[in-house]
Parts: sequence; structure tokens; C-alpha cells
Amino acid sequence: MIQLHSHSLVFETTDGELIPCDAEEVTIELIGEAVQDLDPNLVRQAATAVLHYFKSECDQQVVTIREFTQALEQVLHNLGVQVSKEEKSAAKSLVGGKILEADLSDLIEEDGSATELIFFARLKREFVKLLNRSPRVIRLRGLRRCVKHLIGAQRWSKRCYGPNDQIINFLRECMEQQSAQSDCALVIY
Repeated sequence: MIQLHSHSLVFETTDGELIPCDAEEVTIELIGEAVQDLDPNLVRQAATAVLHYFKSECDQQVVTIREFTQALEQVLHNLGVQVSKEEKSAAKSLVGGKILEADLSDLIEEDGSATELIFFARLKREFVKLLNRSPRVIRLRGLRRCVKHLIGAQRWSKRCYGPNDQIINFLRECMEQQSAQSDCALVIY
């Protein structure tokens, strides 16, 4: 059997044909003309999220177009994109509200002296500030760079997964604590 590229899935069409395709290309095709109105990073992140869901969470290499479309609609909805029911999987427009972006690396002091305790205190303070601005989506970038810096690693390794998960779980807890005040999606990459 031929090994698929890491960004690909095998799609099963309605007539049972199996077609290997890049998840991002399929996402762009499903969204159609409305893709021009969307941020390319948003589309890429949605495709990556759906790909991760099927490959890692469901342990599936083969999905139907319908399964992929439904998962994509859910991800786009969570990212603040209204999905039209008339046009299958076509993203109409961004729902009111703004998308705020921050870099996790900015929370580490330039001299590299930030400990985990200081980092998490800063992270919570910054995250609450972002939530108080009532965004529709918060995007936090630089997670890998931040983790490597915190543990003093030059390259990503197995020991990076623990702190990586710790940061993600911490942000989820912060989100849950503030959930009554905010209807916001969180993207961490």
C-alpha cells in the first residue's frame, strides 16, 4: 500500500470510489467561491483541524465527503465563520466580532529568565485581557517555540509533549472559567 502524505486523507465518494487528496485542497473546493472572502490562514487551520481529528482522534485514513464536510462545517462555525445551509459547505462570511492574535513567545522575557510559574501567571493575565475585548476567535501562535524555550530544548523532542499539553490544558481551564462571559473560539498553534 502506498503511504499517504501527512496532509492527505483518502476520500470515499458517493459511488464508492476512493480518492487520496490533500485536506486543504478539498477544504478550498468545498468552500467554493466564498474562500476569497476568508483569511487563508483560517482556511488552512480549519483543514488542519479536520485532518487531525480524523487521523489522530478517530484513527481514520478513509472518510466520506459527507463526514469531512460535516466536520469542516463544525470547525468553521467554531472559528466564527457562518456556514450557509443552502450551499453545501460554503462559508458565507465572518460572523460579527473580531479575531485577536497573540504570540506566546512574547510572554517569555528576552533574557530567557522566565520560569514556568512566571510564564503561566503572564499567560493567564494576557488571556483574560484578550477575552475582555470580546473577540469571536483568539489565535495564540508560537506554542512549539515557547515550549522549547521554557524547557531549554533546541529541538522538539518527546519531553516537549508534557509542557505542550500543560499549556493547552491551562488555556482550556481559563476558557472554561471565563465561558459564562464569552462565546469565543480558541486556536493554538
